[in-house]
Amino acid sequence: MVKKALEIHSENILPIIKKWLYSDKDIFVRELVSNACDAIHKVKILKDQGALQANTEDFSVKIQINKAERTLTFIDTGIGMDADEVQKYIAQIAFSGAEDFISKYNSNNERDQFIGHFGLGFYSAYMVAKTVEIDTLSYKQGAEPVLWSCDGTSEYTIEKGKRQTRGTEIKLFLDDESDEYLDEFHLRKILDHYCAFLPYPIYLGDSLINNKEPLWIKSPNECTQKDYLEFYRTLYPMHEDPLFWVHLNVDYPFHLKGILYFPKLRRDFDYTKNTVKLFCNRVFVSDNCKDVIPNYLMVLSGVIDSPDIPLNVSRSYLQMDRTVRQLGSHISKKVCDSLSTLYKTDRARFIQSWDDTSLIVKMGILEDDKFYERVKEFLIWKNTEGEWTTCEEYLERNREKTNNKIFYTKDESHSSHFLELYKNKGVEILCADNPIDTFLIQFLEKKIAPVKFQRIDADIHESILDKEREKTILDPSGRTEAAKLADLIRSKLKNENIQVEAKSLASESLPGFIAINEDQRRMRDYMLHMAPKENSSKMNMLGERTFVVNTNSPLMAMIQKIDLIDQELATDIVQEVYHLALLSQRELAPDSLNTFISLCNRVLLRVADLLNKKN
Repeated sequence: MVKKALEIHSENILPIIKKWLYSDKDIFVRELVSNACDAIHKVKILKDQGALQANTEDFSVKIQINKAERTLTFIDTGIGMDADEVQKYIAQIAFSGAEDFISKYNSNNERDQFIGHFGLGFYSAYMVAKTVEIDTLSYKQGAEPVLWSCDGTSEYTIEKGKRQTRGTEIKLFLDDESDEYLDEFHLRKILDHYCAFLPYPIYLGDSLINNKEPLWIKSPNECTQKDYLEFYRTLYPMHEDPLFWVHLNVDYPFHLKGILYFPKLRRDFDYTKNTVKLFCNRVFVSDNCKDVIPNYLMVLSGVIDSPDIPLNVSRSYLQMDRTVRQLGSHISKKVCDSLSTLYKTDRARFIQSWDDTSLIVKMGILEDDKFYERVKEFLIWKNTEGEWTTCEEYLERNREKTNNKIFYTKDESHSSHFLELYKNKGVEILCADNPIDTFLIQFLEKKIAPVKFQRIDADIHESILDKEREKTILDPSGRTEAAKLADLIRSKLKNENIQVEAKSLASESLPGFIAINEDQRRMRDYMLHMAPKENSSKMNMLGERTFVVNTNSPLMAMIQKIDLIDQELATDIVQEVYHLALLSQRELAPDSLNTFISLCNRVLLRVADLLNKKN
């Protein structure tokens, strides 16, 4: 037996492992199992090259629990090691300390990366073990078994081992704080999490762990719809079936495989939670792909696997570099291509999925100019007739009527009285009811200038006026009927901040509406979005308001007559009509609701009293 010291400037490796390498103790299972699979894969390569006789049926990794000994043993039928290789891959950890260690493993040089080999991954065992033994036999002809043992200090022993077949057996003598790893249920949960898709059979006792096929390694033309759906259910057993998916299969300029699913977005969907699983050579790395996938694609689900992703040495997070950025750009492009293909080949299905996919598209547009260029052809909007259209198609149909304006409504159900005005004139209205649409519209105007978006209640557009019925005749004092009505309403509102205009609207059914300048409304909406909820009622009052009253409304004519009989009642009715306009356009502040209800009750009582007196 030979006794030697590890080539490391530290008396104990454990503090370095725990402080610098691994924050999660469970990771040692992943490291030891993936190392074992790497060792088996080397045997397969030698077999395929004719350099080694091996039976592929013997390829396996076995994990054994011995509660009496308090040991965990990882056994593989891989390539094994001879004494020189044990010395090279296990004993020679020649770095001067933690700082040197960190700088060394930030290197992009493949020679500096021990991940996937016997090396730093192996030393994660000391997260849970007070002593580790390696009994290994190399595939080389005439090799002798080697037994290596170390208690985590700078000293180790190396002697002749007992193994009689090719492969490696790593035995962990667990410390007193790691009892949970002697629990078969707990250990299986870890193996299921990290090792479910590794390429060689993994057994915990007699139970096979990895019986699921990693569909993403197949070519897309080898996969059926049933395959994709079954794989999705494997990944997310409690979720509804996805809308559709994108299969990634790239070999140049980097290696990337994966399947990204478009999920149905439930009301309780957590948009901040990433559900795409990151793998490196089929080894699970993380549930967090935020550095690989652009933010606007974070709602997607599925799997990404790339050996080119530069992980830190513990495989717990990414090191940002050009490759990662290229991966993100390529994934974005593939998603756009998939949506574009669906739009062109199955528009009905595309529209059916739009409620769930539109958020991804709209967020992508706002975050990435390149994304906009790729998706602008299928950025669609529903109009108030229930038909779907792009902005370009809308302008082709309506340019003469709207003069480079796109009219929209934020809430179709609360704008029915406005819609009637525009419908009578044959003007098409788009629906922009998503909160993100305010920001999207602002962005699009820069791209499609001089075209502007205008909410139907933002201004008095000529298309909603009936010019033939305008009240332009002057009375002896030189005032028109419209001017007199505006003055009357203004005096009854008793609010200098409210502008009043009397216009000949194309429909008699609408007594009046609140017009707020488009730019001011957008600024207010932005500030409301940013403001705390407790300030929302105050913010809602920001911006100039114009109360547009309809000279063709029978109600307005009646108010003028009532004012001659009962000025106080006329004032209350004007106030009520104004508040009803606010309410119908969702502009009524919540703290004004009680005042409005009291006003309505007072008007009803006064009208009833007036009728009673007449009778």
